[in-house]
Amino acid sequence: MDKLLIYGANGYTGVLIAEEMQRRGLAPLLAGRNRGAVEALGRRLGLETRVFGLDDPAAIRAAFDGVALLLNCAGPFSSTAAPLLEACLAQRVHYLDITGEIDVFALCHRADARAQRAGIVVLPGVGFDVVPTDCVAALLKRALPDARSLVLAFEAGGGASPGTAKTSVEGLAAGGRARVGGELVEVPLAWKTRTFLRDGMPRSAMTIPWGDVYTAFVSTGIPDIETYMAMPPRAIAAARRMRLLRPLLRFAPLQAWLKARAGARPGPDDARRAQTGCRVWGEARAADGRLATLQIATPNGYALTASTATDIAAQVLAQPPANGGYFTPSQRMGADYVLRVAGVAIIDPLQVVDAG
Repeated sequence: MDKLLIYGANGYTGVLIAEEMQRRGLAPLLAGRNRGAVEALGRRLGLETRVFGLDDPAAIRAAFDGVALLLNCAGPFSSTAAPLLEACLAQRVHYLDITGEIDVFALCHRADARAQRAGIVVLPGVGFDVVPTDCVAALLKRALPDARSLVLAFEAGGGASPGTAKTSVEGLAAGGRARVGGELVEVPLAWKTRTFLRDGMPRSAMTIPWGDVYTAFVSTGIPDIETYMAMPPRAIAAARRMRLLRPLLRFAPLQAWLKARAGARPGPDDARRAQTGCRVWGEARAADGRLATLQIATPNGYALTASTATDIAAQVLAQPPANGGYFTPSQRMGADYVLRVAGVAIIDPLQVVDAG
């Protein structure tokens, strides 16, 4: 029987996903580079394991024997997506991951024609990055078809995993991104700031290079897109000061040192995840000033990732597409999908208001 393989299964989020899949009666293959950690997890969950690195394309392809779908949970994905995606295209294996990295979305999108020829789904970003925001974007577009600008924002509680922290270090060196006139453009860190209301209280936020700068454009075609993260004013001021250090942050030894420090911090434990959640805001505006808005609440981002990654992987396995290619979460699962995820609630219903 064709199987689902989780690569990076021994990482913080990979473990959560493996546990969730097991609870739902799935039996994924667990894989990664760290033999001791992967095999220990396999023994604990009673699941088969495969150990391989990513420096030998032939070894990767051999490890895909009997595999129908790969879920890549090994970040930073700037290092792991390309070799795994190439192997998936060669072996006709569906490729999914939990990235939030803009350049990885672009890499996967460029493989669209090859994925169609191979008859496989290429669907990056099946976790908190970017399922809820992508679905919110698609819902807003459906309500306001002639929208010309889109703002997406989120506030996440609970802290970051080691992999997310390492990816954030890379993001500091890369600077900010936005979508302007349909084009991806570089912008300074904390390029813009504004506030969003949470339970009637303002939350300060700054622009960040969130994956929806890429994916929401694919999902909606809206040409101007900004993505924000709610942060305290002090943190926003610190991010703006980091602009001066950006050239230093590109220095490879400094990057490695910062990643090592970031990766040493544990992710949120079970209690922390259970006690914290996220908010997502969306606004779409038409040229005449009409505004569509929506606000939702979700579980902790890592808990949501375990749920949505499992959902989407199971759906792709159960219902292989008539035609392969690159998909965003809302394209594959539907704009309403996020509203069906356990623990997600509508806070401010979708509404469209006239200008003024």
